[in-house]
Amino acid sequence: MSKDLPQPQPSEEVDLGQLFKLIGNAFNRFFKFIGSIFRGVFQLIITFLLFVRKHFLKLAVVTVLGFAIGFYADIKKEPRFISSMVLEPNFNSVQQLYNNINFYNELAESNDSTALAEALDITIREAATMKEFGVESYSDENQKVQLFDKFVRSLDTTTQKAIDIKAYLENFNSLDARFHTVHVVATDNGIAKKIQPSIINSISRNDYFNLQKDISDINIKLQDSLYKKQIDEIDSLQVFYKKLMLKEADKPEGATSINLAESSGSDNKELSLINKMEELKISLVELNEERANKSSILNVISDFPRKGVEIKGLINSYKFRIPFLLLSLTFLIFGLLSLNSYLKNYKSE
Repeated sequence: MSKDLPQPQPSEEVDLGQLFKLIGNAFNRFFKFIGSIFRGVFQLIITFLLFVRKHFLKLAVVTVLGFAIGFYADIKKEPRFISSMVLEPNFNSVQQLYNNINFYNELAESNDSTALAEALDITIREAATMKEFGVESYSDENQKVQLFDKFVRSLDTTTQKAIDIKAYLENFNSLDARFHTVHVVATDNGIAKKIQPSIINSISRNDYFNLQKDISDINIKLQDSLYKKQIDEIDSLQVFYKKLMLKEADKPEGATSINLAESSGSDNKELSLINKMEELKISLVELNEERANKSSILNVISDFPRKGVEIKGLINSYKFRIPFLLLSLTFLIFGLLSLNSYLKNYKSE
C-alpha cells in the first residue's frame, strides 16, 4: 500500500526582494518627477533672461519713457486726500448705511456732481472734488467672540449646545460687526468734515429707525423703573429682617427659643437678598450702558478729521503705474511676435 505524498502548497510568504524593488522604483520615479519640475522652471527662467537680453534696449527705453511720463503726470495731477470715520449703527441700520455709501460712491464714479451735491447738501463745485466713498466693517477676534457670546445668550439651552463658535467665526457676516469705517477720497482735504452731518442725518431721519429708537427708550425706561422698584423692596425686606432679629435678641434669656433650622433659614434668606441686590445692581449698570449706546441711531465713535491725509506711496503714483503698464504691454507684444516666429518655424519643420 503506497503512502500519499504531500502536495506542494503555494507559498504565502512575501518576496521581500520584489517589495524593495517596487519601493525603489517608486522613489526613483518620484525623484525624476521632482527633477523634471526643477529643470522646467530653470528652462523657463533661462528663456525669460534670453528674451530680456534680446530686447533689453527696447525695454530700457520704454521704462525710461514711462517713468518720465509718470513723473510729469504726478506733477500735474491734483493731490487726493482720504478721511475716515468710525460708526456704530443701532436698530439694524447698518444695511441702510452701506446702501447710502454705495449710492454716493456710484454718483462720484459717474461724475454726477449735481445729484451728489443734492444728496449731501453741498455745492456742485464741492461735490466735483469727491472721487470715492467706501465702507467696511471693523472687528477683531475679541469683538467677534463677544458678539458670539451675546448671540448665544439670546438662544434657548437646547439650541446653545448645537452652536459651534468655530463655524460661527468662519461664517461671520461683516454686517454683524459692531463698528464700521466710512472713508472718503477727495481733492478737497476739508470736504469730508463738511458732509459728515449729511451722512448721519440720511440714516437718523428714517422713520422706521426712529420708531425703533423710541420703543427702545420706552423699554429701557420701564426696565429701569422695575429694577429700582425691586431694589427698594429688597431694602425694605432687609430692614424688616434686621428689626425681627433685634426683637429676638431683646427677649429675656429664659424666653428665648433657639431653633437652628429657623436661624439657618433666616440667614439663607438674608444672603439670598444680598445676592439678588448685587444682581440687580449689575443689571442696572448694564442697562445704563445700553441706554448710552442706544441714545442715537448712529453712534459716531470717531469723527472725520478736520483735514484729510494726502494719499501717497509708490503704488499710488504714476511713476510706478505708467512704466509698469508700458512694460507689460511691451512684453505682451514682443512675446506674441516671438510666439508667431516659433509657430512659423515649427510649421516649416
